Amino acid sequence: MPESHTHTNRLAGEKSPYLLQHQHNPVDWFPWGEEAWAKARRENKPILLSIGYSTCHWCHVMERESFENPEVGAFLSDHFVSIKVDREERPDVDKIYMTFVQATTGQGGWPLNVFLTPDLKPFLGGTYFPPENRHGRPGFLTLLEQLHQVWQTRHGEIAASAADMHDRLRETASSDVTSWAIPGEDVLHKACQLFKQSYDPEDGGFGSAPKFPQPGIPQLLLRCATRFQDDDAVKMVLHTCDRMAAGGIYDQLGGGFSRYSVDAQWLVPHFEKMLYDNAQLVHLYLDAHLVSGQRTCANIARGILSYVLRDMTHAEGGFFSAEDADSEGHEGKFYCWTLEELSHLLTGAELEIVVRHFAITQAGNFVDHSHPAPLPGQNILSVSGDRLGAEDMKLLGSAREKMIAARSQRVRPQRDDKVLASWNGLMLGAIARASAVLAEPAYLLAAERNLAFIKAKMWEPESGTLFHRWREGERDQVQLLEGYAFLLGGVIDLYEATLAPAHLDFACALAAGMLKRFYDPDLGGFWQSDAAASGLILRLKEDYDGAEPSGNSVATMALLRLGKITGHAEFTDAAERTLRFFSRRLENTPQALPCMLQALDSALEEPRRVMIAGNPSDAAMRQLIQAAHSVYQPRKAVMGTRGAVEPFARTIPEGEKPLAYVCTGTSCQPPTVDVETLRKLLRE
Repeated sequence: MPESHTHTNRLAGEKSPYLLQHQHNPVDWFPWGEEAWAKARRENKPILLSIGYSTCHWCHVMERESFENPEVGAFLSDHFVSIKVDREERPDVDKIYMTFVQATTGQGGWPLNVFLTPDLKPFLGGTYFPPENRHGRPGFLTLLEQLHQVWQTRHGEIAASAADMHDRLRETASSDVTSWAIPGEDVLHKACQLFKQSYDPEDGGFGSAPKFPQPGIPQLLLRCATRFQDDDAVKMVLHTCDRMAAGGIYDQLGGGFSRYSVDAQWLVPHFEKMLYDNAQLVHLYLDAHLVSGQRTCANIARGILSYVLRDMTHAEGGFFSAEDADSEGHEGKFYCWTLEELSHLLTGAELEIVVRHFAITQAGNFVDHSHPAPLPGQNILSVSGDRLGAEDMKLLGSAREKMIAARSQRVRPQRDDKVLASWNGLMLGAIARASAVLAEPAYLLAAERNLAFIKAKMWEPESGTLFHRWREGERDQVQLLEGYAFLLGGVIDLYEATLAPAHLDFACALAAGMLKRFYDPDLGGFWQSDAAASGLILRLKEDYDGAEPSGNSVATMALLRLGKITGHAEFTDAAERTLRFFSRRLENTPQALPCMLQALDSALEEPRRVMIAGNPSDAAMRQLIQAAHSVYQPRKAVMGTRGAVEPFARTIPEGEKPLAYVCTGTSCQPPTVDVETLRKLLRE
């Protein structure tokens, strides 16, 4: 961004950090809303809808190359209505136009640039456009000039084409229920075999470069391993966890994972860190720890949470959204090291260990190809795999302290400090569960503060309304399925980690609000946005678990869990009808919905319930809760006997000491006060 600005546009009044990044572009940007739509209709101009997010590297590149160009800005202002959207604030808008671009070009990504008629129907789109003509493709300004000419001379054809595409998108979105039966175990087995076939036996992960962690896939495989007694699946997951944690995708000094790796070895990431990735990865590493008993997996989970609590937490407890890949104009500059820099910082003995342990070379292992003048000799830290003795570990520890201190003096990447209900729900669940699995009170305190923040800033109890985004004292007016669903899942995790009745009450209120606003009672499944959302040419049911799980997948799992804990049939029925609605998708394309397949896994059998009778604040009860979470059994429910629990649980009497019952249906094992006995009962 230039240091001096001669132009300020409407985005200066927005709260989104992404939109604010564009407030001084010479483009006459509008935020998504009626003002822009009315101008397009009134002046009969096509709309440029440009969608991205604040930590998107290629969004920054296109801004520098095109949107900061006065000639481009003037042409857009004269002939188009230009709208900027933060996809993290409006994933519902993004989903509609991403579906169009993927259908017409075969690919998608961000920045997403789509050209619309004044009635918001798309007629052409793509992702990154270069500033100048390259490899037979027009540069961005050339494209704008061509589109303006076509709009003037062939306006009717464009309108007809856009209307036809809109009809086709609407037909695709209005699929009917294809089965009145929930898919069976064979669908789970087929999905797990497909994922196993895509496993990389050398570097771990599922698929080829670029590699995204996609924690839903290894988590599904661990479930399948227990269902089908598949030891190979466990080995694949543990190897994947090990390789990811050793790679440059994991911040070896500060903790936390980057969004993805550009190579198969997990070495070179795009360095942006997203809250949703790290929340899901906490769950994965907790699962891996419970399955394997490996302390290293628990330590990675702790490293992620250390990063989030240190660098990504608002003073009042909300979790921020993301950190950028770039600093001082260079991708990865904050994270990389040169051999010369380290030689000045460390002692000779420390340097020798660091060079060996983190595979440091003079030439480096990373080049920022997006910058015209890449920095030389840059090394991304990755663990070489050499075993270190006790003395070596001591030297490595002192070297790490020096490196962390030196790095703290660098210019940090920009942080996207908006608070999203959806991603906060994911991290709330992760940190709440970690508090029980790892017996860490500080995590529970952070989880409680986070929920208090969300309820104070983003929840309206009188109407049961959850707002999606908060930043700098202001919340938006958007309600989205993923906000309700992700937060519901996180609150259930917090309830199971505490058994506090107030958390169960809030979960029920959230579920009721979600069903009221988004559930389709006729066919099943959940709409991504509520019926009152303005400006949407389609209302979609998200059916893809990508880097983020879909709202439908998370809602299904959360309602199954809540139904088992409370006994409320309306929760279980909605979850099961959603599984029926997506039955064809699950049967024909199971790899598209690994998170919903986890919900299917839970739906196919009666869960074991750990019912703990007693005062949730009692120390002995806390130990029983932690014991219940210390055994990998993904289909179990942990619940108390107070509050809005199901009727059978309320019949269990409380004694002088907390008692734990392991039950299936109304059949229970003899109660115990002993944590080891409880663990044994769960393992059986």
